[in-house]
Amino acid sequence: MREDSILNPALVEDDLHLRPRSLNDFVGQEAVKERLRIAIEAARTQARPLDHVLLSGPPGLGKTTLAGIIAAETGSEFRITSGPALERPGDLAAIMSNLDHGAVFFIDEIHRLPRVVEEVLYPAMEDFQLDIVLGKGPAAQSIRLDLPRFTLVGATTRKGKVTAPLRDRFGIEDRLDYYTEDELTLIINRSARILEVKVDDDAAQLIASRSRATPRIANRLLARIRDFAVARADGRADVDTTLRALQTYEVDDLGLDKVDRSILESIIEKFGGGPVGLTTLAIAVGEEPETVEDAYEPFLLQSGLLQRTPRGRMATDLAYRHLGVARSEQPRLL
Repeated sequence: MREDSILNPALVEDDLHLRPRSLNDFVGQEAVKERLRIAIEAARTQARPLDHVLLSGPPGLGKTTLAGIIAAETGSEFRITSGPALERPGDLAAIMSNLDHGAVFFIDEIHRLPRVVEEVLYPAMEDFQLDIVLGKGPAAQSIRLDLPRFTLVGATTRKGKVTAPLRDRFGIEDRLDYYTEDELTLIINRSARILEVKVDDDAAQLIASRSRATPRIANRLLARIRDFAVARADGRADVDTTLRALQTYEVDDLGLDKVDRSILESIIEKFGGGPVGLTTLAIAVGEEPETVEDAYEPFLLQSGLLQRTPRGRMATDLAYRHLGVARSEQPRLL
């Protein structure tokens, strides 16, 4: 994965001190927060763990943050892992057998759980029991471990990849949507106070407009603009300083960065505007197909710059206009 992309959500440092710790401090996603408040209050009133929660949506919208808030709001232990990290049932058993009662167990990228691990998770979620097989062949023995009651919070950027048996075991399902510029401006101002950087109101709105409707990207841009203001200005992020910083980091007026533009340029210049298959496109821009599909495509699709068809990806008229390219100028490669 390229490291020259300032907006790539997968490359953002985990600035834990910027994460809100309560639902009241969490900006945006009002409907999701209200449903979680109701579920948390009901669980607290009945002195029981919260039902299992599945959060879906594009990267960088706050799924991990919400999982931490659920733990904080319920006063529970918070344990975190990811689907690819759980390679064997024993990896899952090692974590779950040490959970406290009522703990919040967060699995990021839960759609990437190996099937053998996922099947062990079913009885753990339903009956709070873990079936473990010891040994191999005729001498193998199966033992069942009782687990403390816990809340599993799963996060996924690709809900369609979560198998139906696993999805059905979640009592609460919610999707996080992209943020408005006003919401992002509030987030930027809050983060600026925490980072102790002076940001003018107009500059905060400018950063918000180029943050791809994603809080994680807004915070990453703010951190880089802070660095630019300290190194190249008087330490204050006004509009002029912010514009110069965004130009330095190659973030354009739609919020596209170098890799976004490379994707669109490749479709237009190398493949005549498309359609082109995902794997071929990923090779052309030097990225993994999953990275292109999960980290870049959602915003390009939402912005109307990219179209997915049964035959492949195509650049739209808006993409041509944004890049300043006329369709008639492009020879189609055969």
